[in-house]
Amino acid sequence: MLSISPIQPTSSQSTAHSPLLRQLPLSRSHHLHHRHSRFCFHLLQLSRRRHPSALLIRALDAAQPYDYETRLSRRFSQSTALKIAIIGFGNFGQFLAKAFIRQGHTVLANSRSDHSSVAQSLGASFYADPHDLCEQHPDVILLSTAVIHTEQVLKALPIQRLRRNTLFVDVLSVKEFPKNIFLQYLPSHFDILCTHPMFGPESGKDGWTGLTFVFDKVRIGPQKSREARVEDFLQIFEKEGCRMVEMSCAEHDKYAAGSQFITHTVGRVLEKLSLETTPINTKGYERLLDLVENTAKDSFDLYYGLFMYNKNSMEQLERLDLAFESLKKELFGHLHEVLRKQLFGKVEEGVQGPVLSKLPNNVAAFPPPKTNTVEINNN
Repeated sequence: MLSISPIQPTSSQSTAHSPLLRQLPLSRSHHLHHRHSRFCFHLLQLSRRRHPSALLIRALDAAQPYDYETRLSRRFSQSTALKIAIIGFGNFGQFLAKAFIRQGHTVLANSRSDHSSVAQSLGASFYADPHDLCEQHPDVILLSTAVIHTEQVLKALPIQRLRRNTLFVDVLSVKEFPKNIFLQYLPSHFDILCTHPMFGPESGKDGWTGLTFVFDKVRIGPQKSREARVEDFLQIFEKEGCRMVEMSCAEHDKYAAGSQFITHTVGRVLEKLSLETTPINTKGYERLLDLVENTAKDSFDLYYGLFMYNKNSMEQLERLDLAFESLKKELFGHLHEVLRKQLFGKVEEGVQGPVLSKLPNNVAAFPPPKTNTVEINNN
């Protein structure tokens, strides 16, 4: 920043450039010096009238309390700041709110339970009544409820109190289900963005860098302001370092059933075994214990939602069951060979025990198990 001041010649400069003053006596010199200074002052005044911009640079980057750059930066940050209303202020809602507030966004919260003290500690405003929250006219309504309660919560929301172009966002672990109920219950003038942060308070406790964030712009109005609002919301996760993946809700559910649902299922099966740490833990066993711990921290409602509201989950559960049965048959087949060798001394040549093959992607293509039939002779 430049600090500038008008040109004001000093008395030393005026006398130094006047050889006549140096040659005169002292009294005469003072008199002429006074007249010379007045003459210079009049010249400066005349120069200012003719050239009002004649200024002198005095300092660079001087501190200015309200300089243009600061005002512009502040105005830009205010224009991109969003007012986000989180419906369902449980662990995950609070987890997201911390990042929203840290980036300068305003957070409003509503939940069935009273989380007003937690909201206050985070810097958010808690509204027990959804009517009061909607009257604040948030830019974004973010649903962070359990998937089994989402439809009920959306139907009870007083959307008539919202602005007509409000953006609705969900962060559920399934995507086709919230997309369909949004399209069913929300008028066409509301925008819809379906998202899934593929992490939670446990996996994201050390930061979100490199963690996957999936989104689908289901319905966004054509106005530039509405498109910009969506980008401002997505920017929150980009700034946190997330790996942004745009895909359709149907694609998401297909991939999630084969990854997230299988992960939770295996973790909960191992939890039923009551696994414990041992003095000789291997790295693989430590990972299994971590898997059990992470899945056990999530509510059963979350796991049930992954199964109930993703049509691909039943297929994965059946494939998992078939794979387990096939693996047992392979084990028992090898055991049968060992027993035959002990009984008869050797295994018949050309006889090979059953080998587990990879299951096909389509469950219907998996051949049904063969059953032995017994013919009854009535004679």
